[in-house]
Amino acid sequence: MNIIEFITSRFKPVLALPPGSYHFESAPQDGKPYRLHLRLQADGTGILVINAATVLHLNPTAAEYAYHLVRGATPDEAARIVADRYRVNREQARGDYRDFVDRIQTLAETEDLDPVTFLDFERIAPNSAALSAPLRLDCALTYRLPSGADPLMSPTKRVSRELTTAEWEAVLDKAWEFGIPHIVFTGGEATLRDDLTQLIARAEKNGQVCGLLTDGHKLTDRAYLKTLLQTGLDHLMIILPTVGEPDWQPIQNALVEDIFLSVHYTVTPQNAAGVPALMEKLHQAGVEAMSLSISDPSLRDNLSKLRDIAGDLGLRLVFDLPAPYSAANPVAFETAEDDGTPGAGRAWLYVEPDGDVLPAQGMAETILGNILGDSWGKIYPS
Repeated sequence: MNIIEFITSRFKPVLALPPGSYHFESAPQDGKPYRLHLRLQADGTGILVINAATVLHLNPTAAEYAYHLVRGATPDEAARIVADRYRVNREQARGDYRDFVDRIQTLAETEDLDPVTFLDFERIAPNSAALSAPLRLDCALTYRLPSGADPLMSPTKRVSRELTTAEWEAVLDKAWEFGIPHIVFTGGEATLRDDLTQLIARAEKNGQVCGLLTDGHKLTDRAYLKTLLQTGLDHLMIILPTVGEPDWQPIQNALVEDIFLSVHYTVTPQNAAGVPALMEKLHQAGVEAMSLSISDPSLRDNLSKLRDIAGDLGLRLVFDLPAPYSAANPVAFETAEDDGTPGAGRAWLYVEPDGDVLPAQGMAETILGNILGDSWGKIYPS
């Protein structure tokens, strides 16, 4: 019997808690830091997101325990409330609450912040559950590219302008109001925005988990990287060039910091033969997570072999984050998991530099609306 079945078997149904979103961040002295985002739904069920990585779908009784946890209730306080609401023995309620909290803390403290959504407790197909709001918002701050980059690698003709700092802050605030706990800044090259640290700080102030996708060039400056971390950056993906040797300095700089790091590499017909050696170098450098995509369907067999190599090396494959548009043009590339985009438009949304919302990166034929100009009901009908 899993924990959800166990809790359900003990309690009789009662009036559900009011729907809403709640945020908890562990205290620095409590060991490894972690964040919890709880979304209580109208039917009393809940979605608990741990470090933007583990997504637990909870029935009403488990959701109530999660509610008391994120509000910082002590075992005695939670036991008193649960015992009164469900008319059960207070000692048993205290024990059940402690057991629930221990399980959540174990999940939070034993997994690095790897932004790959997976389910536990009641295991169901990822991204298949009904959601009242996405779990993640991918924000393409700009489609500008570093000097010397091929301008054809970014869809600038499709975007008339970039949102201002104040407008992006409004986007982040709306996302938090809608109950979206996870923000990923991408591009183009997001570090070309002078206000990146300010936007990370806004997400941090809201309580959102925040990630960055970058070519890593500006991360050769350790002071700049430390500023991003101190501002509130939670995870980082460095995009490796498809031609030539990577710049190892930003990778090394990130590895010595307290942040989850992954790297992205697009396999092409020209570089495919050298990918195993690159993966070995990354492993030896200390990289533990990698995202792979292919530029041509003919390389699918290569992906299968590379997946096996990753397993042998202990490289964790991250497959549900976007890559900057410039990293895979055309955008209709395939990932190492080759599962399509089952979460597109539901588990995550993609915002272009002018505020237009797409189900996911590269799906420009489906504009859901503008996040600043259209209602949330139009963009994300429930």
